[in-house]
Amino acid sequence: MSAHSPENTFEGVTVVRHPLVQHKLSLMRRKEKSTAEFRALLDETAMLLGYEAMKDLPTELRDVETPICATRAPFLSGKKLCFVSILRAGEGLLGAMLHLVPSARVGHVGLYRDEKTLQPVEYLVKMPKDMEERTVIALDPMLATGNSAIAAIDRIKQAGARDVRFVCLLSAPPGVNALRRAHPDVPIITAAIDEKLNDVGFIVPGLGDAGDRLFGTK
Repeated sequence: MSAHSPENTFEGVTVVRHPLVQHKLSLMRRKEKSTAEFRALLDETAMLLGYEAMKDLPTELRDVETPICATRAPFLSGKKLCFVSILRAGEGLLGAMLHLVPSARVGHVGLYRDEKTLQPVEYLVKMPKDMEERTVIALDPMLATGNSAIAAIDRIKQAGARDVRFVCLLSAPPGVNALRRAHPDVPIITAAIDEKLNDVGFIVPGLGDAGDRLFGTK
């Protein structure tokens, strides 16, 4: 369990407490980590979160000829997947997800946070077709106020998606509560729930601005 996680639990939220996930998250919290190190750690952690987010995908048995003999082995049963990156920081999770499922389609929702109101401002929405037939996994490293996640999932559902999941690296109680109220059917997968938000909407203790640390910007 993360030392920073609140004691209370949240319905519909999975905190991935695997030691490797927690270790890599702790490394990312260090302010002296370089952009390259932060990016590599986020990619590694995203893959571990992806395993948790997709652990219930259906499989089917198919015939396989191994070097030894014929057998029947489980394969994904053709369920269509779509990863939706909430720009810009969602790109830090996307690559790992595509390593896991290279055939998945990709959507993008571009949002930035107004620093005065903390409300999301939309600048891009691009989705694949047939969203109603796909399991959709929305990606954003940080769930702070929840405003951007809610706005992005609003757009994902408007595109027709019915099976939506949200994967983030780090979250805070206000964002978790807000997202669960707005979209109670959307499970949240995260590595930790930190203590609170500060007066400018950043997660405390957090790890700073994930997008700036990922891309080396300020």
